Amino acid sequence: MAVLNKIKRALRGEVKLTTIALEAMRRSRVALQSRQERASLDKTERLSLLPLFSRMTPDQLLAHFQGTRHVRFFDGFGQPGTVELQRKLFPTQTAELIASANRIVEDHCWPLLGFGEKCFGEEIQWSRDPLSNYVWPLDYHRDIKLIRGDGSDVRVLWELNRLGHFVTLARAYAVTNDERYSAEFFSQVRSWAKQNPYGRGVNWACAMEVALRAMNLLAAFEIFRHSPQLNHDLLQLLLQLFQQHGNYIRRNLEFSYIATSNHYLSDVAGLLWLGLMLPELRKADDWREFGRVEMLREMYKQVHGDGSDFESSTGYHRFVVELFLYSFLLCKANDVQIDLKYWGKLHFMLIYVCRYLRPDGFAPLIGDTDSGQVLPIRRRRADDHGYVLPLGAVIFNNGALKLEGMEPSEELLWFLGEKGVKTFQEMDFIAAYGCSATLPHAGTSLLRAGDLYLCLNVSGTGINGRGSHSHNDVLSIEVSAYGRAFIVDPGTYVYSADLDARHKFRSTAYHSTVQIDHEEQNTIDRNMPFVISNDATPQFVELTIDTDFDKAVAEHYGYMRLASPVTHRRGITFNLREPSWLIEDEFFSEGEHVYEVRFHFAPEVEVKVRGTAVEARSGEVSLVVSSLSSEVEPTLESQPVSRDYGQMSDAVSACWRISGRPGKLSWKIRVIRG
Repeated sequence: MAVLNKIKRALRGEVKLTTIALEAMRRSRVALQSRQERASLDKTERLSLLPLFSRMTPDQLLAHFQGTRHVRFFDGFGQPGTVELQRKLFPTQTAELIASANRIVEDHCWPLLGFGEKCFGEEIQWSRDPLSNYVWPLDYHRDIKLIRGDGSDVRVLWELNRLGHFVTLARAYAVTNDERYSAEFFSQVRSWAKQNPYGRGVNWACAMEVALRAMNLLAAFEIFRHSPQLNHDLLQLLLQLFQQHGNYIRRNLEFSYIATSNHYLSDVAGLLWLGLMLPELRKADDWREFGRVEMLREMYKQVHGDGSDFESSTGYHRFVVELFLYSFLLCKANDVQIDLKYWGKLHFMLIYVCRYLRPDGFAPLIGDTDSGQVLPIRRRRADDHGYVLPLGAVIFNNGALKLEGMEPSEELLWFLGEKGVKTFQEMDFIAAYGCSATLPHAGTSLLRAGDLYLCLNVSGTGINGRGSHSHNDVLSIEVSAYGRAFIVDPGTYVYSADLDARHKFRSTAYHSTVQIDHEEQNTIDRNMPFVISNDATPQFVELTIDTDFDKAVAEHYGYMRLASPVTHRRGITFNLREPSWLIEDEFFSEGEHVYEVRFHFAPEVEVKVRGTAVEARSGEVSLVVSSLSSEVEPTLESQPVSRDYGQMSDAVSACWRISGRPGKLSWKIRVIRG
């Protein structure tokens, strides 16, 4: 009965009875496996190698791992020319890399998401929450309550324990051969393993986090295995740790017959990486093949035909792109076949990134973003997505993915090596994706030309109506002009650290759309930060791309649940001659309501009310939003913007409050230079 009650709480939308039955059986199996895991929790699990390697002496095994193995990591990690190009192409970034590695070694300080640099003390406490200082207990992982409501945020602690800073240490070691970095790596690995016994504590509470940690450990190990400081005991410790990570993921997969997401995709990608890079382990073949098959199956479940991720979030689209892109490259390096149709899907995913990037190179933050990166060669802000495009341009020989003026990224060097950088530099730029386009599956309409950009969001709640990372942002817009962002999505800020802020940042009132009667488009609950209803179900009504005028019309039904139901339809016409955007909001209803129309401005712009209009100014460029059908003057509201998880900047929105039965409200957005 308990299993059935949990399934009932998980159900949103239509689910077949056969699916419910399969899910019930799966959860019963998981409960049994959990009891078995709990019973064997503190028993030491012996390292299990293939016979060839188990017969080796400790010296032979160490020599094997320090020598040339029959597995390949990414080209840039193994080529001697990488260091020279790193210094030549990225002198400033190289100096920053070495300085960052020194801070890790000398002070145990490094950046954490959007919170800036954090220092973790002489002895790092891997279970201490960096925000609240709460120390998570070493209870069995399934017994731990992850949302506490006391200012702690497990997402932030998990970022620390993804061990992404090991990649910084490893790259700095490759550039300098400074053994301080290898000594620090091995010391922190010992510390982490000692404080995090298998299956106990919050750092074993999510298979996705275990998988991402394994990937970062593998990347660091690929460089540090050549260090003279690696000895028999350290090698044994690392292999044992890798085995524990693989076993944990396989036993605790975040799979459901009802819905899967980026979590399960991370799980199987982690198994794929462990299986590919550690063929010496007895279970490696099973991990590799299971991970490969499931990853490709998830690609067809989670990626729409237009290349967009199905979670209605550009932030998680970036994350999923990284998962597929890096995993496919790792398979290719090791002669593991990936069918061309899957590479084609990946190509469309990168084209989608290219389409939604603003002319300034940054992304609209539609839906949630937690700033997550799969392998942080360089820490990137949540709205920085362009660094994956040079890899895509080279892999698919597509000059349209090389944006005008785009330089090679450090990721290009470390993943594709010297040859990848040379190919990119010789590639011609092709203008193809910087024009108006509508992607119905993504729920994205882009009305743009040159330096003028408007993004209309018509995405649903994601995951086939069961989304956990979407916001109440239906029919909201972003607008930028001449290299400046003017109207923006406010982002995410945090998850469980501040439930009130979490509620606000995903609310209708925080987005550039229309709120009716102070209600939400989709019902949300402050105390359920990853649940959202599927009331709005938006859809496109009209799409027109013409020589002088581009137009998109869409509507949603989130307010049909009101006593006097309302359908909100928004049409936007891009006048390429003027240039300007005409926004027409239509409301189909028999009753009277309170309509609040908001436009949320970027932190950098100066916003002033000019009668019934609002002017936002940045340097020599102004953006004016004028009301064409109402004499109501707008008011300015304080509504901050977050461009990175945990970061927040002061900003304002302009709100027009109109009561009654307006039928249609019209707005004109003009850009003025000088």
